[in-house]
Amino acid sequence: MNGAGRLAVRTRDLVPGTPQLSVDLAAVARNTRTLAERTAGELMAVVKADGFGHGGVDVARTALAHGATRLGVTSLSEAWTLRDAGLVAPLLSWLNPVDADFPAAAVRDVDVAVPSLAHLAAVAEGAGRNRVHLHVDAGMARDGAEPEEWATLCRAARRAEVRGQVEVVGVMGHLGCAEEPADDCNALGRTRFAWAVEVARGAGLRPRDRHLAATAATLTDPRAHHTMSRVGAGLVGIDPSRTTDLEPAMTLTAPLTQVRRVRAGTPVGYGHAHRTTHATHLGLLPLGYADGLPRAASDRAEVLVRGTRRPVVGRISMDQVVVDLGPAGAEAGESVTVFGPGADGEPTVAEWAAWADTIEHEIVTGIGARVPRRTLAAPYLRRLA
Repeated sequence: MNGAGRLAVRTRDLVPGTPQLSVDLAAVARNTRTLAERTAGELMAVVKADGFGHGGVDVARTALAHGATRLGVTSLSEAWTLRDAGLVAPLLSWLNPVDADFPAAAVRDVDVAVPSLAHLAAVAEGAGRNRVHLHVDAGMARDGAEPEEWATLCRAARRAEVRGQVEVVGVMGHLGCAEEPADDCNALGRTRFAWAVEVARGAGLRPRDRHLAATAATLTDPRAHHTMSRVGAGLVGIDPSRTTDLEPAMTLTAPLTQVRRVRAGTPVGYGHAHRTTHATHLGLLPLGYADGLPRAASDRAEVLVRGTRRPVVGRISMDQVVVDLGPAGAEAGESVTVFGPGADGEPTVAEWAAWADTIEHEIVTGIGARVPRRTLAAPYLRRLA
């Protein structure tokens, strides 16, 4: 921290006059504290997909300094990134193929999820003694062992544990409808998870870590908390349940590279999908779907120009977006806010998601690598305001 309460700015490949993605780690810190206060047990900071596009290492360090006690990722390659950065907190990886490098996970102190008998066999046959979290399908027909296989998996895991091949430290699951707290599928998921824990205990296992809730259930359903909650989207300001005011941590800006005055009836972009209805100014932004702006938001989205929202017109191209600047226009080189927290009237990630008929997660994880990053780097102190 550059003095009390101030933020250092770190940049990566910034070039003046280009698009820029800014990540506010102070918002991550405040979101983490909010989520930690709402949990009955420990808080696992899930920093998969490069911290939901916000920088996995930075988000992890910030979260650990403000209430999280553990880290979670999907792949072992993501786990190696965190370990290589010097992060030593307990770490779980839960989505790996059967031939993943489980011995390396044991050496590097990374817990792994076991969703099937095949995974258990692969882990048990490795050179190390892995800590494992048995993963049950709690009603999504996605990852996790099917209920019909669960008892067999638990018994096999106990035999492997007795032989010293694994240590079963956890049972995990995932709710399919937590963003809708009243949905009946959540009750089914909670019931199935409770059953899975009892079956594991009946097989002689003693899983000390039991985790079912992600962001939405952490915020809305204490019955799903158990000993730990796994939170990823909430760290960066996304609440799928729409019940809590979290702070978006990402802002995307771009300069106007061109401005032109056009007549009414001027066709815009590929397929002439838009025609101007009046004389106006059109501005060009050097961003497109290759940078993560969803093409489905064409002719629906808005951006903030000189404190006023202006519409995106025509189709969003691979590298370019056209904005109707109105009669007053603007100057080439002026910065336009594509999305941000919304405090200054700019569109939010949630609005872009609605315009594209998708979810916020897809927007923030989709911003491409060629957009330079700027991180407002909160050193990882609890006193951060």
